[in-house]
Amino acid sequence: MDNNIFTIMPMSQRFTLEPGKTYTGSITVVNPADATSDFHYKVSVTPYGVIGENYEADLATTTTRTEITKWIKIAEPTGTVAPNGTKKVEFTITVPENAPAGGQYATIAVGSNDQASASSGVAVRNVFEMASIIYGQVTGETIHKGEILENNIPGFSAVAPLTLTALINNEGNIHESATFVITVSNFFTGEVILPTEENDGNYSELIMPETERFISREINNLPTVGAVKISQTIYYQGASSVNEKVVILCPIWFLILVILTFLAIVATIVGIVVRHHKRKRLA
Repeated sequence: MDNNIFTIMPMSQRFTLEPGKTYTGSITVVNPADATSDFHYKVSVTPYGVIGENYEADLATTTTRTEITKWIKIAEPTGTVAPNGTKKVEFTITVPENAPAGGQYATIAVGSNDQASASSGVAVRNVFEMASIIYGQVTGETIHKGEILENNIPGFSAVAPLTLTALINNEGNIHESATFVITVSNFFTGEVILPTEENDGNYSELIMPETERFISREINNLPTVGAVKISQTIYYQGASSVNEKVVILCPIWFLILVILTFLAIVATIVGIVVRHHKRKRLA
């Protein structure tokens, strides 16, 4: 029984689409070098959307923003890839004349063709489905409308890593990008913690139309105890939001130790005062 853990490339593609025109694209299915058998695959087109602020992928619900699923045709929806081999799967997008302006979203999904695998005598397990997301933008009246609702940095953290969050909405009809710039330094020494050679502290997130997205980012390599100065700047829809804060870092065990030490000091002082009053009464 074989494990065929395949991959596909690219994981996402963007198309600018004009009504009445046809476009071509492709994905590549890769069967890894350590595979022990051919990989029999099948390709399908599904809607793409998101559910809730945490953006759970929705590959089932059809909306006016997923009509592109009807426009995509796969040239060869089934095929086989040998170990250490690749196979290009081509598709076309035929945009109707009355296509609505704005965003259109779908996936080109690849999974195991179990029927073909069984007929070839290959038993398959642990085979999952992977999808390349298609972000389409139909030309016409494009509405860009949205705002940064929250830009949050905690003032205190008892556990690592530290998490920065944001909430951003998009009331337009096309996907938008929000850019984040994060800097972190030691409050006492001024030592720069972020950016580093491996991480410049910048990243972008996509905001789908007619949604709100909750975005979180973990900051690692912080002192266990101390204070850091953090800045999170968000650029979105021509606007920006800057939040700067000094964050106290104190793990629970250290906080408990400080409290116990404080209580011990108070108890010692109270004991001294009580003994002092007793001696005064006895004098």
